[in-house]
Amino acid sequence: MSDVALRMEHVYKKFRKGEVFNSLRDLIPALTGKMFRQGELSESDKREFWALRDISFEVKRGEAFGIIGNNGAGKSTALKIISRIMKPTKGCIVVNGRFSALIEVGAGFHQDLTGRENIFLYGTILGMGKREIASKLEQIILFSGLEEFIDTPVKRYSSGMYARLGFSVAAHVDPEVLIVDEVLSVGDYVFQNKCMERMKEVIRSGATVLFVSHNLKSVAEFCHRCLLLEKGRTITIGPAQGVISTYINEARSRHITDASSMPIAISKVTVRGEYGECDRFQSGQKAWIDVEVTGRTRCSKLSISLRFTNDELTNLFNTSTERLGHGNFSLDEGDVYACTFELTLNITTGIFHPEVLVYRYDTQTVYDRWTPAATIYVSSEDDVRGPVHCFPKVVRQEVRAAMDANLATTIGDTSSNKK
Repeated sequence: MSDVALRMEHVYKKFRKGEVFNSLRDLIPALTGKMFRQGELSESDKREFWALRDISFEVKRGEAFGIIGNNGAGKSTALKIISRIMKPTKGCIVVNGRFSALIEVGAGFHQDLTGRENIFLYGTILGMGKREIASKLEQIILFSGLEEFIDTPVKRYSSGMYARLGFSVAAHVDPEVLIVDEVLSVGDYVFQNKCMERMKEVIRSGATVLFVSHNLKSVAEFCHRCLLLEKGRTITIGPAQGVISTYINEARSRHITDASSMPIAISKVTVRGEYGECDRFQSGQKAWIDVEVTGRTRCSKLSISLRFTNDELTNLFNTSTERLGHGNFSLDEGDVYACTFELTLNITTGIFHPEVLVYRYDTQTVYDRWTPAATIYVSSEDDVRGPVHCFPKVVRQEVRAAMDANLATTIGDTSSNKK
């Protein structure tokens, strides 16, 4: 048996923009509109465009492989071709073994059926047999947390309940190849953690996983290797951490090019640890962020603002040179301003993104912004949740027996009576 679970070979996919007219009724208004349209169509307005261009990669059995990129890069198109929802314009796709796709959870639900009935319907769509669904029914219901509402028509479910039931069904398929597209963000915080744990179980069981997400933390946590797409083309394939760094650096390089006309531009941001430049830290360690700003014209009353966000772009922390008591500064053409922020990373395990801004407070002007300026990975030996790490310790613990507690009460009552 081949050790390759999935392979794409020189895959292209072409789409056509605009409408296709199948009747005279549709064609006449369209032609009339063109009569009043000024000018010829530009090159970018042409009807056909390539969503994927010459994509080739292979995934070994038991491997977790990620696909990342900006919106419109072609990630979902690639997954739909692999899932046989679409056909490629050119190229070949090989999938060895039973596969299941978590591309849009709950997409096969019928609104008038109950949650229980939809488990059987959706499970069948995902390739499960009736006996297999019946044997896992209680597990699916328990995982979803919808025991109380399982015999209610799903049209009365909230969007969160709907998504939770859909993921619960999909999570209990036992495929050899699992295709996942942005479905680990369903439900509330507790349910998301259950989803993460379930995905880890699937990977530990030896299934091959193809994972697409904008959540770089999840990609780094689950995937051994990654593919970076941009405008339908392959940028790089390799170890997940390296590909994620390339993704961040590509965005930064484009920013530097676009900043050539700015009066003030951020020219360099570096994250350092105790032993030099790095991107991996333990909770509680110190980090130093070096910032350089270059002046292209005369500007005054400037400050550097530093922010930290997580993968959900939640603002966890922000400060600035001015708010830290260092006043503002001015730059003439060709001048370079440099500063270093020292931070203690009292944050929990995760991927975080420092953002840097050149800002003028009195006019609320942002001259330049790097979002993100870098990406750092923080790990912790303690099992703590939430954005901050308070380094908790249990300093006292005891169990009081019921007889001792009753005795203490009796002694207390006796003392009161004597008084």
